[in-house]
Amino acid sequence: MIYGYARVSTTGQNLATQLEALKKAGCETIIEEKITGVAKKKERLDELIESLTDGDTLIVARMDRLGRSTLQLLTLVEELKERGVHLVILDLGIDTRTDTGEFFLTVMAAFSQLERKIIKEKTAAGIALAKKKGKYKGRPKKYTDKNPKLIHALDLYQTTAKTVKEILSITGIGRTTLYEAIKEKGITRN
Repeated sequence: MIYGYARVSTTGQNLATQLEALKKAGCETIIEEKITGVAKKKERLDELIESLTDGDTLIVARMDRLGRSTLQLLTLVEELKERGVHLVILDLGIDTRTDTGEFFLTVMAAFSQLERKIIKEKTAAGIALAKKKGKYKGRPKKYTDKNPKLIHALDLYQTTAKTVKEILSITGIGRTTLYEAIKEKGITRN
């Protein structure tokens, strides 16, 4: 079965151009949705993707109709491929039913992976430089030494036989926070 998916971001926008392109491409069923592209959940799209089975084809007019980012799109493409579902992106001329379409998506995936690696390397280099200059302290702590909850938790740890689980329940702080403070202060239990 050949399915089409058309989406616009606001109710004031018109689906007509996408619908015409999808009908021309031979879609038997077209799912329409009016929701912003940055929305994490696209109910109609999610339902459509879930219903697709081996041999089905999903057609969209433009790549940005499916995902907010290249990574999101490539994740979807991999999922569809594993399930035997084909993808056609009309504006890019990508059709995974063909060898050329498969190749193009493989190249896109490689560039996306390279982009992620470069971003990680730049981030790590920036952090290293900031640490060297003494300007990077990491994420700010939620609980400082003066926080009454943390002070109470440390006091309970030192002066009572309460379990860590009980202390966390009483004070509302996290396990990691408590253990980091205990280690940082060199506290031992009596």
